[in-house]
Amino acid sequence: MTPAQIRDYLKYYRDLGIETVYRAAPPPVLPTPVLPQIVPQGDTLTKIREDIGDCKRCRLCEGRNKIVFGAGNETSPLVFVGEGPGADEDEQGLPFVGRAGQLLTQMIENTAAKEGIPLKRSDVYICNVVKCRPPENRTPQPDEMEICGQFLFRQLMTIKPKAICVLGATAMKALLNTKEGITKSRGQWHKWRDVPVMITYHPSYLLRQYNAQAKREAWEDLKTLLHFVYD
Repeated sequence: MTPAQIRDYLKYYRDLGIETVYRAAPPPVLPTPVLPQIVPQGDTLTKIREDIGDCKRCRLCEGRNKIVFGAGNETSPLVFVGEGPGADEDEQGLPFVGRAGQLLTQMIENTAAKEGIPLKRSDVYICNVVKCRPPENRTPQPDEMEICGQFLFRQLMTIKPKAICVLGATAMKALLNTKEGITKSRGQWHKWRDVPVMITYHPSYLLRQYNAQAKREAWEDLKTLLHFVYD
């Protein structure tokens, strides 16, 4: 329609007493949502670490020294998942290197030796739910666990372990989304995306002097776990 025709139409409507003409707005063009895959095609641990980068996705970045990604055998059939880094881990950039980590090493290697399984700590893969140390070693908040959880899930789906050992209540909640207490859930098999999961106590809990019974239970959990994975 030419400008002259538009003027004629407007004059015609004005003569009819119509002072206002409404023009329907075109429907909005919505962007096509881009939903990233949880596990990109051809994902690797190196790619996951690159995607984390110098992470600023949550408040935990504010006080960290180093990101603690994970360590160990990247093709291991067994993965241990803890809560988050402590002071020693934050300093070295490696998981479970403090007192709790030393106990975990003893638990893995001593249990394996007693059961006749040739296994060292370096043969398994170890990582945490959150990759940065929470202030004063507090429990990670739900939003922090959700943000970091995407990288943990990618790690697990890339490694494709035969089994996962969850250390402590926080890691249990992150993987299994359960409200049950750890004393009720430990020592039993659960599933995370069809991967068998054994729950046991976190080594830091076992360091407390009054937890002799919990230590015995944790060793039994590990015995069951190692025979399932390596027999």
